Amino acid sequence: MGNLCTCFAPKTVKKKKSTKRSPGNPLSIPNSSNRWNRIRSTRKDSTDSLIQEQALAAAILFRQHQQQNGSGSLPFDRSASLRYPNNLGSKKTQLTRSSTSRALSLTDPLLQPHQLVNQQDIKLDELETNHFVLVHGGGFGAWCWYKTIALLEEGGFKVTAIDLTGSGVHSFDTNDITNLSQYVKPLTNFFEKLADGEKVILVGHDFGGASISYAMELFPHKTSKAIFVAAAMLTNGQSTLDMFSQEANSNDLMQQAQIFVYANGNGHPPTAIELDKSLLRELLFNQSPAKDIALASVSMRPIPFAPVLEKLCLSDVKYGTVRRFYIETAEDNAIPITLQESMINSSPPEKVFHLKGADHSPFFSKPQALHKILVEISKMPST
Repeated sequence: MGNLCTCFAPKTVKKKKSTKRSPGNPLSIPNSSNRWNRIRSTRKDSTDSLIQEQALAAAILFRQHQQQNGSGSLPFDRSASLRYPNNLGSKKTQLTRSSTSRALSLTDPLLQPHQLVNQQDIKLDELETNHFVLVHGGGFGAWCWYKTIALLEEGGFKVTAIDLTGSGVHSFDTNDITNLSQYVKPLTNFFEKLADGEKVILVGHDFGGASISYAMELFPHKTSKAIFVAAAMLTNGQSTLDMFSQEANSNDLMQQAQIFVYANGNGHPPTAIELDKSLLRELLFNQSPAKDIALASVSMRPIPFAPVLEKLCLSDVKYGTVRRFYIETAEDNAIPITLQESMINSSPPEKVFHLKGADHSPFFSKPQALHKILVEISKMPST
């Protein structure tokens, strides 16, 4: 979310002019019409044949999937994006690979969990907990974790992705959120319903770091570990604005992207912050696949302003008893690596992991590497 709110006045966003290229006229080659027609016909026949083969393969795979899993799909709780895998003890269904002719990039989520982590080394019943709770950052929602959810569940873990108030599919108006407690209410409600003796691994991204810190102070006995992914890891008495203001003069991109919303009138403080969609790629997704950027552009919602201002009360006897881990994102334009290291130095976690080549959204840009680190942390025994 970067160094938010260096000033409350609305800023004029400079948008890059798009340059359109008009297609040139095709070259005319004398006495080549017959030859060109033969080439075009051959290409057409080859393309039609390829399409037929792909369609047939897709139909066969879909039919096999129906026979193996039945006609139903995984249960899905829309409000919290809570999913439970069926038949964890049964043989895993192979993930279908894309039939596209596009060259695969390193960020394509086609690898299966057993190719990333040795499944024989993971004995879920011996872990303190196999339940991950994923908490999104400012403007995001539970939807942003879809790759992480799939990888973890395929490995046998239980996953809950929370939509905080006014985020994702949560219908509350962001402009009406007045404090951090109200914003994280879906997360605290989850903890209150958690059975006695049950623990979870909290994972927070971006402003979600402040959200999970708030929950750690309230429910330390129910939190096994806390993982901060390019997230706000604050100290006692510090607000998210306090931390991010350290980069106030160095992150021009964030300042350009911020659009303040004054739902109560210009004479009152901002109620929310929106991000200029034309700058989303450069700010948050500079290493992410185009399809994930498209998803984010139609899914992101305003960031509530009041929780950003709220100073956290974090005690050593509660928050301080939870094991903390930090995952750095090297190519982050929203929370630069220098700011991440500053937070780490101010409040050192148990261990720091470094995601090379990851932008601010590693669940998009480096899903396999992120998954591997999450599993590694889950396996770390109590000290």
